[in-house]
Amino acid sequence: MLVRFWGTRGSLPVAQKPDAIRRKLVRALVAAGGRHFADEQDAGTFVDQELDFATNGTYGGATTCIEIEAGDGDFIICDMGSGLREFGISALARCAKGHPRSYHVFMSHLHWDHIMGFPFFAPTFDPAARIVIHSGHADAEQALRRQQEEISFPVPFDWFRAKIEFVTLMPGTTYDIAGLQVDVMEQHHSHCSFGYRFTDGAGKTVIFSTDSEHKIEKMEGEADVAHFFRDADLVICDTMYSLADSVSMKEDWGHSSNIVAIDICHEATARRLALFHHEPIYSDEDMLRMHRESIRYEELTRREHPLEVLCAYDGLEVRL
Repeated sequence: MLVRFWGTRGSLPVAQKPDAIRRKLVRALVAAGGRHFADEQDAGTFVDQELDFATNGTYGGATTCIEIEAGDGDFIICDMGSGLREFGISALARCAKGHPRSYHVFMSHLHWDHIMGFPFFAPTFDPAARIVIHSGHADAEQALRRQQEEISFPVPFDWFRAKIEFVTLMPGTTYDIAGLQVDVMEQHHSHCSFGYRFTDGAGKTVIFSTDSEHKIEKMEGEADVAHFFRDADLVICDTMYSLADSVSMKEDWGHSSNIVAIDICHEATARRLALFHHEPIYSDEDMLRMHRESIRYEELTRREHPLEVLCAYDGLEVRL
């Protein structure tokens, strides 16, 4: 099972500002200390080996879109944020080489940052494509059509040429879809959201759980979430805020913190956690600091089994 992250931000897409790029260049030059590089390859080795991720890379700015490569070969996608555009370009290239033109999309919920990529999803114009949109919301088709009404977007939904189907899933039910066992959990968020548990034939499990608020003062009520996350190989979890923000300024905003996610994953004996749905105002430096603090917190609160803590970024691939 391979998980690809095409979009990892929350709320709205963001781009690197000129001053952020300048800071990266300044830090890189200072770290180089005036050394001479024989060629671009030599310089690239320095960048890869001696600069931290906030300097030599970026966590990205596209909103939520995850690809899970597993099951019977069909495309498996979680959410259709702005990252869906890049996934669609990649998918068309793979289809040109023989990949099945079948897509299964699993929607956490219908807020705009999670559906805004659909009008730009190139496979919708492929008459040979089949796109099945699975959601816990019976109004999923209404939401997608509404964002392409003339007042909002110039291309009507009915101009699409792919065969598009909508399937409503029920929480607490186990489904067999595209060669995977899929379980659904209702979550705490405005207009409700849904988490998904994907298990392949080899027993590998990925949890996709975003836009869900878990409160640290009510952790005794999170036993059902820990059970849903149980023994997962990878938990992709909403960690939009720091703990301080989540219990003060942004309480009841429908999102969680890195600290709470680690606590739940410890309780669930999960093996790996990906911090996800990043706050759009956080810089790469902010994200790197949160990641390091999360690793340290995990070490201090570790139980019998260690939990590997990743910080998701656009382009990350995790093989299970």
